[in-house]
Amino acid sequence: MPSATLSYTEIPLEEKERLFAEVKADPRFHDYLYGCYECGICVAACPSARFYDFSPRKIAQTLAREDVETFYVQLNEDVWNCSQCFSCTRCPRKNNPGGLITIMREVAVKNGLRSTQEALAGYTRVIYKIMTTGTQVSPDMLQEDAFPDWGPQVREVSRNLDTWRKALPPDTMHTTATSWAVDERTTRELFAIWKMTGALDMIASLDEGLHAIIEELMEDELEEMGLTFD
Repeated sequence: MPSATLSYTEIPLEEKERLFAEVKADPRFHDYLYGCYECGICVAACPSARFYDFSPRKIAQTLAREDVETFYVQLNEDVWNCSQCFSCTRCPRKNNPGGLITIMREVAVKNGLRSTQEALAGYTRVIYKIMTTGTQVSPDMLQEDAFPDWGPQVREVSRNLDTWRKALPPDTMHTTATSWAVDERTTRELFAIWKMTGALDMIASLDEGLHAIIEELMEDELEEMGLTFD
């Protein structure tokens, strides 16, 4: 992990403190953090720690010590290395580093941090696919630049897209609709849930263009269901 004292010096301390306060104000925060024994059990159980310079113990320690400088580094970098498997919850002190990271991710997304937009760039494509076709990932999306965290396998897949398309023939190069069909009502209900819970606003903070496309695509269909939003 980069040294907190040398990273993000262009960001005012007040802004780092504001984001930390937003994380700490979350009602789940105090249920997830009780204090760290530094026993390392969470790190030993963490699959991400095996492959990345990542430590759930450091997350818990940083938040417990209210080290806003290191916190800001973790908010921009480390939280995206977590696989959210929650193996870390076997902590004898009952800390939940994975839960803390969930809160940190939500704050990062809501505040539209540039590092968050970069980390989730590939996944905005997934959201678009879900809302337009009901599927998650189509063959044309399996590109190394979109999903670098998927490992070297993505590079090999992208080199052989023609073969994959023949193995799983889609209607077009951009959808896998022949694999399974998703009822349109399901997609509309998903959009309504995102709209009513504020998840759609989080999408807007990551990709305004994608947000506009989804809104335009879905609002007319929702009216047909008798659902309208102010």
